[in-house]
Amino acid sequence: MKKLLPVYFIIFTCIYPVIVKAQTKINRKALVQRHNVVNMGTDTLSSLSVGNGRFAFTVDATGLQTFPEHYDKGIPLGTQSEWGWHSFKDTVGYKFDETLKTYTLNGRKVSYSVQWNQAGRNKNAANWFRENVHRLQLGNLGFILLRKDGTEANINDIQNIRQELDLYTGAINSSFTLEGEIVHVQTYAHQQQDLVGVKVQSKLLAEGRLKVRLRFPYPTNQFTDYGDNWKKTEKHYSAVVSSGQQQATIIHRLDTNQYFVRLAWQGMASVKNTAAHQFVLSPQGKTDLLTFTCLFTPRKNAAALPNFTQTQANSIGQWKAFWQSGGVVDFSGSTDPRANELERRVVLSQYLTKIQCSGHQPPQETGLTYNSWYGKPHLEMHWWHGIHFALWGREKLLENSMDWYHHVKANARAIAKRQGYDGVRWQKMTDPDGNESPSSVGAFLIWQQPHFIYFAELDYRAHPNKQTLNKYKDLVLADADFMASFPTYDKAHNRYILGKGIILAQERYNPEETFNPTYELQYWRWALNTAQQWRKRLGMQPNEKYALILKKLSNLPQKDGVYLAAESSPDAYTNPKLKTDHPAVLAAYGMLPYNNKLDTVVMKKTFDLVWDIWDWKDTWGWDFPMTAMTAARLNMPDKAIDALFMPIKTNTYLPNGHNYQDGRLRLYLPGNGGLLAAVAMMCAGWDGSTRTNPGFPKNGKWKVRWEGLKKMP
Repeated sequence: MKKLLPVYFIIFTCIYPVIVKAQTKINRKALVQRHNVVNMGTDTLSSLSVGNGRFAFTVDATGLQTFPEHYDKGIPLGTQSEWGWHSFKDTVGYKFDETLKTYTLNGRKVSYSVQWNQAGRNKNAANWFRENVHRLQLGNLGFILLRKDGTEANINDIQNIRQELDLYTGAINSSFTLEGEIVHVQTYAHQQQDLVGVKVQSKLLAEGRLKVRLRFPYPTNQFTDYGDNWKKTEKHYSAVVSSGQQQATIIHRLDTNQYFVRLAWQGMASVKNTAAHQFVLSPQGKTDLLTFTCLFTPRKNAAALPNFTQTQANSIGQWKAFWQSGGVVDFSGSTDPRANELERRVVLSQYLTKIQCSGHQPPQETGLTYNSWYGKPHLEMHWWHGIHFALWGREKLLENSMDWYHHVKANARAIAKRQGYDGVRWQKMTDPDGNESPSSVGAFLIWQQPHFIYFAELDYRAHPNKQTLNKYKDLVLADADFMASFPTYDKAHNRYILGKGIILAQERYNPEETFNPTYELQYWRWALNTAQQWRKRLGMQPNEKYALILKKLSNLPQKDGVYLAAESSPDAYTNPKLKTDHPAVLAAYGMLPYNNKLDTVVMKKTFDLVWDIWDWKDTWGWDFPMTAMTAARLNMPDKAIDALFMPIKTNTYLPNGHNYQDGRLRLYLPGNGGLLAAVAMMCAGWDGSTRTNPGFPKNGKWKVRWEGLKKMP
């Protein structure tokens, strides 16, 4: 794997401001295409993907998935869909109740699904439910490339590589040579089906030295799954179940499920099962051209597949529609040397979040490329994955996954009831059906709880009508019902507190001791106030319990004139452990709007302290845009830009646009989504802001033009 590119950090001198809002229409196609990704080698961190939000397909330098082992420690060559989940057979008979541990909190007993420390059945059960279900790598579709002597080529034999991702059309155009013979490959993803279309041109086809190979890996029960586990061939089954002159259907059956892969091609070719879980598409005759499509589907279906030309046209048309709608930001003409890099990150982040995060389920943090946390979504991250779609005028892409909350509401209600609360308690680490995954951190997080109200409010702003209110009212009010029942009354101080029994967004605190975190207190206030507004819009009376909590919810904790991460931790800024992970105290005025419970002078002092003393190398990709949001609201636009370009490894954006974290998380989509949210806010502003481009420095070095962005709350 090549060495990571440095994150540039430059200090600038100031000149007079020339920031302007869009006055002439932006040439969107030119803007997007000037950031097309070009690969000239086999950098394992530069893999490219095509997809549609529900399905993604990641390729190496050949345009297919020919060398998965070479790439599995970089950006792996994944094929994943939102329907592709699997569970190993439970031969023991674990029960979910075995994962529950009872804590005495605030004078009563409450059960949480956790990872048990002691060896035994409880720990084994927790591991089982944590690992199952897990997301599948559906298949590896690559080339067989043969040298002149008949042996199979390796990645070092691939020379003269030039590969370009055309962001505006969704095409990956790849070319390379093998022993002097050139190969041209075009790769597209259909935007309505889990299907890739491929066109291959090379004399190697006629010579029988280039074929297409489909392989089925076996899933792992590991944190990750790179899609290249060829072991345990006896544990699964695959076969050709139908074939014809220009098509073949292959079944892949695992422990608890099955799915199908359909191949369709033009011209003369055949598909044969050449080894266990390996199927080869071989062109027939003296042809230099092969075009085919490959569909991954959970159901057997005889309907004709789109051919390559139709798939190409579909991708070109749909991507044009995407780029020509919604928001756009143009930094051309800026003299700050960071401007072009920011524009590159913004354009690539739009592409990546569209193909990885816009489906009908909340995405996992590594999207549809490879597994993290067994492929499961984390609902506290859904804010970072999703709200930017609404701010960029593409709220439909957020609505897609909002509907999932209807599907999982019963499970969320069951969690709340088990713990003695009203309404629904949204899961943290979960699966397509909203089941809990045992977690000694996730079980105690609460900052995912108000997210749905935030999503619904953004959607209502885009569509302020009865249809929107009626679509989401049950979820909004059930969400708020939990939030009103969760605080504990502190009789001694005549107030309600959040906790004990919580871990704040900064995951460094003991849940049995923690209460009143600053960010979560502010989020509780905003969400319950918003729920009251929804009741008014619906013609309902204010909820008395909401009103009581809002009246008596604890004030934001302070010490020495700065806000604390939590009232229970007065040593938050002197304890080295508590100066790591997310500086979530800043989110109280970055992710959230002002209210009169917050003192901006105190928040400014808090920001300055955090900026100076925080252990920034121990943070995550979304921390930098979150910090930029807070700086923007505090009228510190220079600091907002500096935050976006802080020279920290987890703030690295790779040539393909992915936000790199570390050797475990080589891509991290909350960072990309957070960047888009921050930039939208820095351009269009937030409720109450009146300045043009309020998040950008007024130093004459930034020329910012934009269209179609919306204010943040």
